[in-house]
Amino acid sequence: MTRWPIASLRGSFGLRVPAKAPTIGVGDQVQITIWEAGTGGLFNAPVNDRVAAGTRGASIPEQIVGAEGAITVPFAGRVLVMGQTPYQVEQAIVRALANKALDPQVLVTVTRNVSNTVTVVGEVTAGARVPLTAGGDRILDVVAQAGGTKAAPHETFVTLSRDGLSTRIPLQALLTDPAENVPVRPGDLISVTREPQTFTAAGATGQNAVVPFDAIGITLDQAIARAGGLSDMRADPGGVFVIRFERPEDYDQLGLARPVPNPLAEVPVVYRVNMREANSFFLARRFPMHNKDILFVSNAPAAELQKVMSIIWGFTGLGATVVAASTVAK
Repeated sequence: MTRWPIASLRGSFGLRVPAKAPTIGVGDQVQITIWEAGTGGLFNAPVNDRVAAGTRGASIPEQIVGAEGAITVPFAGRVLVMGQTPYQVEQAIVRALANKALDPQVLVTVTRNVSNTVTVVGEVTAGARVPLTAGGDRILDVVAQAGGTKAAPHETFVTLSRDGLSTRIPLQALLTDPAENVPVRPGDLISVTREPQTFTAAGATGQNAVVPFDAIGITLDQAIARAGGLSDMRADPGGVFVIRFERPEDYDQLGLARPVPNPLAEVPVVYRVNMREANSFFLARRFPMHNKDILFVSNAPAAELQKVMSIIWGFTGLGATVVAASTVAK
């Protein structure tokens, strides 16, 4: 069981941090301010304006970067900005105005960042498109920016979708293993869902009920304890079963033949543990329970006989004598 693959964000997406300088993309809103070194230029007051200061600038109204990835700058024409950093766009505008303006200086500001965002949806306080910072953000950073999660960590799962690949892991795994808190990239989708983890206890256990995990995951011995243990009067220690549907790729690692040759979405599997054997206690300590598993403990043969006798005594009274059927046959 320990060698079975475990979902991992690090294994699926790696730890490569995106470039620290976000680039401008389609849908971003950009504002440009241009200064000139003296009066009488293209973007400042005329020479005869005695009130104006020596250096003046002009702000160009905000523009949304269209599908062609360019914006319009007066006297510079169309300037390509898609895939460029604000500094690169500033230099491009300065070059375009070199022979037209008086020693122009340009400041490019992204007032609304749409392309460099991560979408966070689901069980968060405020789902939103979260802008990314130049320092590099990770999953927990953007989830916190969306207000954090609503549910308890052990009931919360985080799914990261990128370039057609999605991986889902428990939130508690992100909190306990920093390597799983991978960097996010523009365009990522983070879905936070609440899924209470439970298993069903049935048969000769202390209680027959749907039992919550109350943790990121529990093992078989913990599941038995939470179900009230094995019933002293009824349980057969050699008949502890865990019933679940396994993924085909996990089932194949057991080295067993498929129950049917046709492709299956899930393979029904019954695991049996004989608690009469000492090594089974160590196995139970390492056997992980999955969500929606069924823990079933069979009745001991003596318990079945007791059931039959309780029915017979109801008709014959407590003074009845039990005689083996083989004795009568003789």
